[in-house]
Amino acid sequence: MQDDRVKAAENGMPPEFSMRQYWIRRYAGHVPKLSFQGTTLAEWEAWRAEAMPRLLDLMGEFPEKAPLNPRVEAIVEEGDLLLERVVFDTERFVSVPAWVLRRRDLPAGKRHAAILCSHGHGNHGKDPVAGRRYTPGHVADIDAMNYDYAAQMALKGFVTMAPDLRGFGERYDPVDAALGHDACDLNYVKGSMLGVYPLTLIVHDMKGCVDYLGTRPEVDPARIGMMGLSQGGTTTTFTAALEPRIRAADIIGYVNPWAGFGLDRGNYCGSQVVPGIYRWFDTHDVAGLIAPRPLLIEMGKKDTCFFIEDLQKGYAGVERIYRAAGCGALLEADVGEGGHAFVGSKAPAFFRKHLG
Repeated sequence: MQDDRVKAAENGMPPEFSMRQYWIRRYAGHVPKLSFQGTTLAEWEAWRAEAMPRLLDLMGEFPEKAPLNPRVEAIVEEGDLLLERVVFDTERFVSVPAWVLRRRDLPAGKRHAAILCSHGHGNHGKDPVAGRRYTPGHVADIDAMNYDYAAQMALKGFVTMAPDLRGFGERYDPVDAALGHDACDLNYVKGSMLGVYPLTLIVHDMKGCVDYLGTRPEVDPARIGMMGLSQGGTTTTFTAALEPRIRAADIIGYVNPWAGFGLDRGNYCGSQVVPGIYRWFDTHDVAGLIAPRPLLIEMGKKDTCFFIEDLQKGYAGVERIYRAAGCGALLEADVGEGGHAFVGSKAPAFFRKHLG
């Protein structure tokens, strides 16, 4: 399956002139050096002992934490939900704006499970994920992708949190757009000169979100999960792999081989990679590092962003890892009939089961 526009653009160009064809041809049949090949518990343990330090090395330098200095800047009542707009610090010079959502009738005086909800590579950052319908664009995103999963999961009784990733929502730099740049790619180039990468900084901020949730009196810090669609799936995959306080994860529309969406279609941005990642790992290997914690992977049969046949390959790779780790029962799939969207038919029960 290939976009007709790609075929049209390549008509008349000799393959040896094309950089796109260069990457496809050069890495045809490529198997990452640490892609899991085993079947036994001992092989999984040995692989994980080597893979986790390698992934941390690839991520490069993490910033130093700053005191959270949390502040609640607004409180909004929306139907059955109470939303707080909060801001807190994750490093020097850096603050994270986020929505925290909960049911207005959530029992007080006790601690509840929480879910960190990451947005995708859209135009509005955290707001549609939190169910904010400010503009027709917000409404269109929610309707097209069933995108308001922070609001949906809050209505199910979880405390949810939807932060803006770096370069999105309130953290978007208009000057980058004015100069004609994609903010993710520009920040990747800037960071690469310093050995600091946007994906690493995003994971750092997500760790700060976990820190912040742990300070809230209504949240049980031992029962925090994470979920996200598309780039939010990237963020969930890498954060959950590297942050053991994420007790269960739901990756939506992401885990599929780099050969297809990466080298062939270039369907990603500078906020979703670190140098050398595909030399060592495919996406299913990073997701597999979440084991032995519970993992739900969602896929859409009509997804035109990440094709279903590729998503199924990614799931099969994660399944091999979970089986070898002896925790195959903790991996679930939710395959929807729609496109690039939150399926949502299993997520509430999944998080209730594993977070309480």
